[in-house]
Amino acid sequence: MSDLSIGLILPDVLGTYGDDGNALVLRERARRRGIDAEIVPIKLGDAVPDGLDIYTVGGGEDVAQTIAVEHLIADGGIARAAAAGKQILAICAGFQIFGTSFRAGGKQVAGLGLVDCTTDSLPVRAIGEICTRPTSDLLRQPLTGFENHMGRTVLGTDAKPLGHVIRGVGNEGPEVTQEASGISGATTDAALEALDATGGAEGAVQGSIVCTYLHGPALARNPELADLLLARATGVAPGELADLDIEIVEKLRHERIHSKPRPKSER
Repeated sequence: MSDLSIGLILPDVLGTYGDDGNALVLRERARRRGIDAEIVPIKLGDAVPDGLDIYTVGGGEDVAQTIAVEHLIADGGIARAAAAGKQILAICAGFQIFGTSFRAGGKQVAGLGLVDCTTDSLPVRAIGEICTRPTSDLLRQPLTGFENHMGRTVLGTDAKPLGHVIRGVGNEGPEVTQEASGISGATTDAALEALDATGGAEGAVQGSIVCTYLHGPALARNPELADLLLARATGVAPGELADLDIEIVEKLRHERIHSKPRPKSER
């Protein structure tokens, strides 16, 4: 087996929004540091091995989401991996199924119960660029992504937000536009970090599980988060990973952080 094994959970049913790219980013960032890494696809009907190092779960529609959670509950592998402290990244629909319940197909569906949260419906779809300030002291840079969901996710006491919204909707908060938050094309990253995050919670962190509504893929747009997962999976402090100077990644972050919101008439 490779030095680092990355489980790609149900890409055949939870692969709608390109979130498979998170596994690719983890593998590439590991390999650039001389870590032999492999992706292990786990498709519908396959047993989920509980001894991998990192697991990534993507987004999908209501029917796919329900099929996925039924399989993961019956299999039990991802629950055993979480209990063993394995690193897990769950995106959008994946985020919702890790909670105690979520709404799909007009009814409430039981989730995995691995994250203390419940999801019902927003009155209107949350869609567009989102930027948040991370809650962890180990993440210094703003988190960015593209959200596209109708889930209103409320965190319980055991789950903490991954970030607080600077711009966008997030788990349940009202939209905060660039104009309202003070973001402009000339705003520096440092100035962005200093802005008040007034839009509520985004994502969830509980134990070794990280959940978020950020697409993009999230780890391509947020390499600091990717490296935090890699460090934890390989048993080193985040600062001990060799720096990677990838110009295109920084260009992407700058472009997305300073992107202009769509006019309300186009939403």
